[in-house]
Formats: sequence, C-alpha cells, structure tokens
Amino acid sequence: MKVHDDKTFTEISYAEQVIHGTEFNNCLFKKCDLSNSEFRLCKFIDCVFEECNLSLIKWGRSTLSNVVFKHCKLLGINFSLCEDFLFSVRFESCILDYSSFMNKKMLKTFFVRSRLKEVTFSQANISGSVFDESDLSGAVFNETDLSAVNFTTALNFSIDPELNIINKAIFSAAGLPGLLEKYHIKIV
Repeated sequence: MKVHDDKTFTEISYAEQVIHGTEFNNCLFKKCDLSNSEFRLCKFIDCVFEECNLSLIKWGRSTLSNVVFKHCKLLGINFSLCEDFLFSVRFESCILDYSSFMNKKMLKTFFVRSRLKEVTFSQANISGSVFDESDLSGAVFNETDLSAVNFTTALNFSIDPELNIINKAIFSAAGLPGLLEKYHIKIV
C-alpha cells in the first residue's frame, strides 16, 4: 500500500482516474479535481479537502476517518460505499446535492452552512449530528435515527416523526412545518 503522510496536494487532478490501495494520513487537498474518480480500498485519515470538486467520486470501500470537507462540491456521491469502521466526516459550506448516506452510522456529524438537496439519509444513524444553517430541500429521512440531532437552524426539511426516531431532537418553532407537512395542516 502506498502511503502519503503530512502532504499537501494543490490543484492536482485525479479526475476520472482509478486509485487503488493508497493511504493518506494528515493530508491537505486544496483546489483539487477528483470528479468521476474512483478510490478503491484507500484510507483517508485526518485529512482536509478545501475547495475541491469530488462530484461523482466512487469510494469503493475506502475509509474516511476524521475527514473535513470545506467549500467542496460533492454532487451525487454514495457515501454508503465507504467502510463503516471509524467513518467520521464534517462538512463546512459544501454542496452535497443528490448524495447518499443510506445505512451509514455517522454519529455527531456536522453539516455547517451546506446544501443537501435530495440527499438520502434512509436507515442511517445520525444521532447527535448538527445541521447548522444547512438546506435540506427534498432530503429523504426514512427509518433514520435522528436522536438528539440539532435542526434549530436547518432549512427546508421535511421529516415524518412516525417513520423516524426523533427522541430528543432539537427543532426551532419555525421548523415545525417540516415536521407536520404530511398532515396538510396550515400553521400561522
């Protein structure tokens, strides 16, 4: 396995490439293009991606442990294909539209000022996570564990309390329509 420790990758293009069995420890990816690439059986540990395009990347059983994405474009990514062991990510000012976290266990995950249009969280456990000023238009929550999730400043979500676990989740009064939408009632 090829190993990269404490490296900075700036404006590198891995677009449409296949990378196999590579480990990245404490690496910074800045303004890189990883769109349509495939990372098979790779490990990203304590890495940061800044202003990168990772749209349609395929993780192929790769490990993402303590990985931070800042100002990144992450369209149509199936995070369900990542290894579950030690899976830990954080998103700040990212676009994650049409991505999937289906069946993922991702406790205490932060989504800060990010756009998550039509993202799937079905059957995921995102307990203790925070959606801070994030747009959840069309996001799918079905059989999702939302225990203690903070939706106080989240926008445009629609969550059916009968189909999800929302024990101790936090909502603002302005977010109540997103919980009652299925009842077709008017809140004034």
